[in-house]
Amino acid sequence: MAKLAVTVAGVTFKNPVITASGCYGFGRDYEELYPISALGGISLKGMTMPGRPGNPPSRIAETPGGMLNSVGLQNPGPEAFMEKDYAYLRQQDTVLIANIAGSTEEAYCQIASYFDKTGIDMLELNISCPNVRQGGVAFGTDPKMVEKIVGMVRRSTTKPLMVKLSPNVTDITETARAAEAAGADALSLINTLTGMRIDIRTRRPILHNNTGGLSGPAVFPVAVRMVWQVANAVRLPVVGLGGIARWQDAVEMMMAGARAVQVGTALFGNPMAPVEIVQGMDAWLDSQGIRDVNEIVGSVKPW
Repeated sequence: MAKLAVTVAGVTFKNPVITASGCYGFGRDYEELYPISALGGISLKGMTMPGRPGNPPSRIAETPGGMLNSVGLQNPGPEAFMEKDYAYLRQQDTVLIANIAGSTEEAYCQIASYFDKTGIDMLELNISCPNVRQGGVAFGTDPKMVEKIVGMVRRSTTKPLMVKLSPNVTDITETARAAEAAGADALSLINTLTGMRIDIRTRRPILHNNTGGLSGPAVFPVAVRMVWQVANAVRLPVVGLGGIARWQDAVEMMMAGARAVQVGTALFGNPMAPVEIVQGMDAWLDSQGIRDVNEIVGSVKPW
């Protein structure tokens, strides 16, 4: 049997499959299907301080090969999470990643400082959410702002810090290098691409927020390309996400340079997807005579 363990920013995952923020909540909805310990890790529902009610409906729209969402970072806040869900999740033998966001620089630092005093394993700094009107993508598309906010958060926590990058930029390697220069320990990419759907009967956008984040298989080729570019531009470990639905996708993403992967939108159509991806990767590695999954990281051979 192949070794599936990977290490990202000093944190060891038993396998490279992590559930993506916003798509797995806090895990309780899945415990009847499989043990949460089967996962390499969980990137928890994005949290802000204080919590948020999110955007008004409609907040979800189907698209060819994916979905648009404009949920708007609805969350109970970190205090409620620690009180109601943390103890349960800590017992599940998987890595816990707190995805943190904010509308101001100070808000990002405040929530990072809060989690610094907890047993959370890693922080994922969300500076790339395209479906809130303040913060998020406003910070994530300007390399100078990326360097500034990452530096401020870096000084607010001793936890391993992974920065989630926006694909809604001209050159994602510029924001990647900015995050690296400011002290990030790892990078995750890509977050959703900004998209829009219109109801032709009412002539109004389907989403109340007008635009939202496009995810699912439709964005996978873009994600692979950007992961490959970033992995070759920085020295930091990269976690790849964006449209991963099958074990073949996970292998492809790791060949592009990802040390681990996140699975998100696929969960809505197939809640078993993360476990099936782990099992499929394991079987494929054995069939190829590969003893360690780390051997495939960055193994693509460009023409």
